[in-house]
Amino acid sequence: MNILVTGGDGFVGRYLCPELVERGHMVTSLSRSPDPDVLPDEVETKTGDVTDYDSIVDAYENQDAAVNLTALPPLHEPRPGTFHDTVCIGGAVNAAHAASQHDVDRYVEMSSLGATMQSPIAYWRTQGLGDMIIEYSDLDWVVLRPSFIFGEGSETFTFIKTYTTPYVTVLPNGGDEPTFQPIWVEDVARITADALEKEKHGGKEYDLGGPEVLSFGEVTRMLYQAEGKSVKIVSVPMWLAQVGLYAAEPLPWIPFGINQARSLEMSNVTDHNDIDAFGRDTSELRSLSTYLKEEKI
Repeated sequence: MNILVTGGDGFVGRYLCPELVERGHMVTSLSRSPDPDVLPDEVETKTGDVTDYDSIVDAYENQDAAVNLTALPPLHEPRPGTFHDTVCIGGAVNAAHAASQHDVDRYVEMSSLGATMQSPIAYWRTQGLGDMIIEYSDLDWVVLRPSFIFGEGSETFTFIKTYTTPYVTVLPNGGDEPTFQPIWVEDVARITADALEKEKHGGKEYDLGGPEVLSFGEVTRMLYQAEGKSVKIVSVPMWLAQVGLYAAEPLPWIPFGINQARSLEMSNVTDHNDIDAFGRDTSELRSLSTYLKEEKI
């Protein structure tokens, strides 16, 4: 198949594009500032911005399938002048319309576990609205909603190390919340490729998680232990941490704010892990604890 991957040189795309090439597909990566150095030589790169329909529509010509990976970081406040609404909602409208105009046969939307229009958090609310746009389109769509994705270049690792310190760190409620079900980026890439290739997945949405359920505090300890550092967690009341993040919202040099305050109490764990729909069992997935023991981060 000819497959277009928007955001193909981003965190997930750098693993998905090689997976698709290895399976024999012709792959094109579309992004605002293409970086061909992070992709296999076989991947063609094109320039386009999902918030600008005219800049992306031609890229969908002669494509059999498409994957939309574009989104703003959920754990940091967007840089000035960028908005979740513009990318997650406007981008979904533009990408879906462009794919429809060129009769793309299969369309995969990479969403996020917890995405719902009712969420009080901008990232998950706009992701939920973006999902609805895709699901009401005339495309043969698949929506994937993974919990936090880990691997080299993971934004979650960066966030935790920005928010915490080794040896002694302060966390709301001792780091018992929020909880995650981390899933390895290469496992996500393989599942995404399956969603593109197999007709039975059309018109379905899948919640995806890894083999472990971990709290923010547990992940923090694991990250620093992987560097040979210990960490003692000092507990503060959740309300106090949230007050601090609300207060930080107007300060442009602090990458946290209201959305991060609200996310502190959010569980990011599947009710049912849909990896079984792709013929996989959690025992076959790479766990975060195994990854941190085997890789340097």
